[in-house]
This record gives sequence, structure tokens and C-alpha cells, in this order.
Amino acid sequence: MKTEELVIVESKHKQPKPNTDQIPFGRTFTDHMFVMDYHEEKGWYEPRIVPYEPLTLDPAAMIFHYGQTVFEGLKAYRSGDRVLLFRPEKNLERLNRSSDRLSIPAIDEEKVMKYLEELISLEKDWVPDTPGTSLYIRPFIIGTEPNLSVAPSKTYKLMIILSPVGSYFSGGLTPVKIRVEDKFTRAVKGGTGMAKTAGNYSAAYQAQKQAYKEGKADVLWLDGVEKRYIEEVGSMNIFFKIDGEVVTPALSGSILQGITRMSVIELLEKWGITVTERRISIEELYQYHEEGKLEEAFGTGTAAVISPVGELNWLGKEMVINNHEIGELSQRLYDTITGIQTGKLEDTQGWTVEVK
Repeated sequence: MKTEELVIVESKHKQPKPNTDQIPFGRTFTDHMFVMDYHEEKGWYEPRIVPYEPLTLDPAAMIFHYGQTVFEGLKAYRSGDRVLLFRPEKNLERLNRSSDRLSIPAIDEEKVMKYLEELISLEKDWVPDTPGTSLYIRPFIIGTEPNLSVAPSKTYKLMIILSPVGSYFSGGLTPVKIRVEDKFTRAVKGGTGMAKTAGNYSAAYQAQKQAYKEGKADVLWLDGVEKRYIEEVGSMNIFFKIDGEVVTPALSGSILQGITRMSVIELLEKWGITVTERRISIEELYQYHEEGKLEEAFGTGTAAVISPVGELNWLGKEMVINNHEIGELSQRLYDTITGIQTGKLEDTQGWTVEVK
């Protein structure tokens, strides 16, 4: 059957649904996936939903050699009999911004949104209903031309795969310990830090490995030039509540424009809480801690929504935040955003999209 140009080929071998109380993140996938191809002479063509299966690519496909790829991450939530998406149009907008930085041709956001809804509708039974669970959605684009020339690919493949995931916090919303990274750099202005592309993440593994060795959950990234100004925490944006005011690093070209970050800022402004986007140095933050003004810290992202920070370790100096307890504002933000995502709270912001 077809929906506009979309072809749907249903799988003849349906899998049993997993126990979402025990499912690990990103290792189980649904029965179907979305695929669409691009050729410089044809544009994007042949949108289709097909059974989930391995890809066959030429060994010289440019993705393997020059890393021309972008991706996104969003979720579908069960709300009784309904399935809700949270601000999906913002993810598709960001996918195109990332593509532009990686010299990948833009997609038609409205059409891909319809294709995404068709895929979710087909896989509705995979959206778990256990509290804290969701269906993770991973759209991505790869360069597929078999060519070892150092130039943008002339062909691409856009795909969307789905993975039911359990609760991010198995032990509750517990503040984590973070190592301030002083050696490695995540990104620099003018680089690819503002894009959601594969190399940004694998380049972080060495720093994360060192943090784990020291008993920390992740790293706080500083700018790549002066190693002074705070940028992100792990793969999340970072916020600080300082003497009643909320501060988050301004988007500088090296920081990813998070959808949850955007939502947090909009909520804080609605609540009448002062929120400032600016450069903030680690020295300045340490001074606020010493003065007793650093009240809360939390990361924001699709996977965790809100991840409270209970301690920062910077050059051997420990900054304990709110006695290792989740702050009132962090909890309020988490409850509000997850409440909207799951339909438990009224969506006065117009952020959710119901999949029919």
C-alpha cells in the first residue's frame, strides 16, 4: 500500500516484544525501518518502510572513510491509548542544520515528518507502557557513494530505526559526579560541535574512559581554545542555578542546540525565573561554589531529560552541589517535561504531536 509516495512492505516475521523492565538502551529494534535514497541528479527518492534488516554497502562507500553522516534522537511516549512525540519538528530542523554543516543535501522536513508518523503508526505496539519507558527514534543519513576522493558524496541514504528503551534512571533521579576535562577537547568554534555527527561522539570516548576510572559518571567539557569556558556535560547541555538565577552556556558554534535545552529555557521564562545564556568560566563557577551561591547543576538531553549533577571535580578540587541531592528546580523541570511528554500534564506549550 502507499501513502502519497511512501511504499510500505510489512514484515512477515514479527518479533516478540521485550520485557521493558529489563531492556538495555539501544540494543533491541522493531520490525520495520524507514529508508529513502538520494542522488544528485534525482534528489531524495523512493521513500519506503521495509522490514528491519542489515545494509549492503560498497567497501568504498564514503561514510566508511570520511565520516559524512548526521543523526538525530527523539522518542515516542505511550499515553494510555495514544502515542505522543515531543517536538519532533525541532529534531528534523536540527537534522537539516547538521546536514548543512556536513555538506549533505537537505530533506523536506514536512514530508519526512509524515513518513516518521507512518512508521510510528505501524510500530505502535512497540511503544512500551511501563513508567519511564519509551520508543527511541533514530533518524540518520550516511554518504553511500563508492569513491575515495575527498569530496562530498553524490549519493546518500536516510534511514529511521526504532528501539524500545527502559527507564534512563534505574535507581531514580540521582545526582551524578562529573570530572571537568582539562586535556581533551570536544569541539571548537568553526568545527562540527553544533552538528549532531558521529565523530563528535567517538572523539569523546578517551575522556569518558578516564572519568569512569576516577569513579565519575561523565565529563564536563571546556572550550577548546582557552580551556576555561564551560560548554557541555557528556553529550548533554548544562545548566547552573546560581544565587537564584539560571545560567547556561550561550550557543557559540561549538555547542549543540538541544531540544530539551530549548524547552527548559522556555519553561523557565514562563515561570518567571531569570535564565541567562552567556559564557561562564570554570573559575567563575568555582568562585560561586566557594561563596555558597552554586545551588543546582543539571544536564539536559533526550535520553535523560534532566540529569542532576551532585559534584564536579576540577583539578582535584571538589565542588559538592546541593549536598549531592536533586534540587527543587531540577525536579520541577523533570516532572513537567516528562509529564507533558507522557500526556500526564496538559500540553499548554503545544509541544506534543499525537501519532494517529
